[in-house]
Amino acid sequence: MKTIISKFMCLLICSLFLVCFVVAQASSPTPADRGMASEEFRRGVQSYYRGSYNDAILQFEKALSYIPDEPLIIDWLAKSYYKSGMESTALDQWEYVSEIEPNKILLQNKMEIISHRRLANEFFSKETRYVNSTTFSGTEGENFYFSQPISVLPQKNGRVWVLAYGSNELLNIDVNGSIVNRIRGPLTGFDRPMDIIQSKDGNLLVTEYAGDRVSKLTHKGEYLSSFGKKGTGDGELLGPQYIAQDSNGNIFVTDFGNARVAVFDEDFNFLFNFGKKDNSGKFAGFSGPSGIAIIDDIVYVADNITGAIYYFDNSGNYLDTLVKPRTLSSPEALRIYQDNLLIADGNKIYSIDITTGAVYETARLGNGTMKATSAAIDANANLIVADYGANEINVMSRMNELVGGFFVDIEKINAERFPHVIVDVRVENRFRQNVVGLNDVNFYVSEENRPVADLRFEGSVTLEQSSDVTIIIDRTLDSAKYSSAIENAIREISSSMGKDAKLTIISSSNVPVIEYSGNPEGCKNFSMKRLNSKLVNETSLDNSIRLAANNLISDSTKRSVIFITSGKISQNAFSKYPVSEVVSYLGNNGISFSTILLNQGAVDPQIEYLTSHLNGKTYYVYRKEGLSTVIDDIENISNGLYRLSYTSSLNSGYGRDYLPVELEVYLHNRSGKDETGYFAPLE
Repeated sequence: MKTIISKFMCLLICSLFLVCFVVAQASSPTPADRGMASEEFRRGVQSYYRGSYNDAILQFEKALSYIPDEPLIIDWLAKSYYKSGMESTALDQWEYVSEIEPNKILLQNKMEIISHRRLANEFFSKETRYVNSTTFSGTEGENFYFSQPISVLPQKNGRVWVLAYGSNELLNIDVNGSIVNRIRGPLTGFDRPMDIIQSKDGNLLVTEYAGDRVSKLTHKGEYLSSFGKKGTGDGELLGPQYIAQDSNGNIFVTDFGNARVAVFDEDFNFLFNFGKKDNSGKFAGFSGPSGIAIIDDIVYVADNITGAIYYFDNSGNYLDTLVKPRTLSSPEALRIYQDNLLIADGNKIYSIDITTGAVYETARLGNGTMKATSAAIDANANLIVADYGANEINVMSRMNELVGGFFVDIEKINAERFPHVIVDVRVENRFRQNVVGLNDVNFYVSEENRPVADLRFEGSVTLEQSSDVTIIIDRTLDSAKYSSAIENAIREISSSMGKDAKLTIISSSNVPVIEYSGNPEGCKNFSMKRLNSKLVNETSLDNSIRLAANNLISDSTKRSVIFITSGKISQNAFSKYPVSEVVSYLGNNGISFSTILLNQGAVDPQIEYLTSHLNGKTYYVYRKEGLSTVIDDIENISNGLYRLSYTSSLNSGYGRDYLPVELEVYLHNRSGKDETGYFAPLE
């Protein structure tokens, strides 16, 4: 009996051992599996850096079939889904990675930012509150930089023009607080410069309080001319303070000493004054006109003495009071941001709803000698405040921006001349807004936590003048009657594009068709008769947009899509890819989307959504300005793509070893980081 039991136990143990052995063999990849997975992974990484994200997904999936649950491969698969616009799928994959490796804080931060973007509807609202991020002081010990900053004018490249009232100069300051240029103005110098705007022709206009004049400078700050002189008569000024311009080019100057607003045409010829008591008795006249801003040719003027804001038409006729007297204590400059008014008032910055006149506190400087005279949102969505009283320039940010940091995405690595490596990296804030104006001091690159050799900042894509454009032509039956308008639009756009740019034309039919791709010169006589697609009831707009994006991603670094449409789209235009996924695809690859309307009717909400969420604008095909400025608008869209190069110290393993790289971005007290890798060429 004991012998039988003993044999049974022996067989049972052997069986269990055999089962465990088989399971272990099934779950443990063989060397051959690892070799196949490694090769597919290498191909996937190369496809990713070419912008072929669909190919990359297939190759990473195949690699995982050999080595399931490999965190590095799953991470790259998630990155490919993210770049393809499938953010939900990407987040699922990253969530799985975080379960395998729960201590990856960088990955968790990335997931949090992407999830936040999917929920957040807008960056700025009237209730938005800003807190101090950093301060540029006019003096540091014995070092003198400027005195009494009074007005700020942000530039699209991230820099800021700052007028220094006390030191009589115009400063150009970069994102790190470094003074790039000092400008003294006319031959005799500025005489208490007060406010600055950029006019419609691109030049700068500077009011001079003690000089009783307005000076005109080039966009680089070179002095051109001045107009105005001291006095109380027509065309004369007595302490001009703030300045604005309407859609006709007319220039409005708050003439503080004369308690009026003086208006000049764009050639600086005097037109008229306004601001005296009106006959109706509704407007008592200005006591101390200060800040001024113009939205849709409605002129808003603050009064420093009454603490009110009034508004007029651009002929100077009083319309109403927006903010009642004594609401504000000492209002100064008015600035515009997203159809809201920003006003500096004592130690506070307020946002004002132009519809209701409601006043919201946006920022507070603190107590003491602080006196804000000007505040504006810069290209990086910071609130820049000139603190005249404390002799400081304050850079203020939203609280969640300070906590969450930057979103850093290494888009491409070129190691064809290994060990020389070129890296393209995109830097954004939490709201997918590009961070511009960075330079070499803002980047740190390392390999296996050791700084790389010969790190070089090659520049920003923002500085490139030419943008590649893909035009999508709507081929629904409704568009048939607009053939002539479409031809004129394409001819005008192609004529305004740079010589080095690439133009692609896609017709959006039931199947998208590439009708042309090449130099814009080839479309200066474009004809609708050249199209190969047919007019249809139902177009595949989602596939058309993705096709447009595919070509742009693989060929260019500055990219834009223009959709020419009657405003209506077919019912199943986004049947394969939902519009939110299309927005993610373009947005995650830095592609803007603009719309040209063939009529002045209503626009489909899905097209409006695409345009508003992708840095685009909507244009009427027959607008009086024409369409030549469409390309200018596209060129001026901020682009947070940067290029760096370095010399790698890693062993490439004859091109078969995965080489890691880490890149960090620092700006003031904010930072962001990305970790990735690449393969050197096979040897």
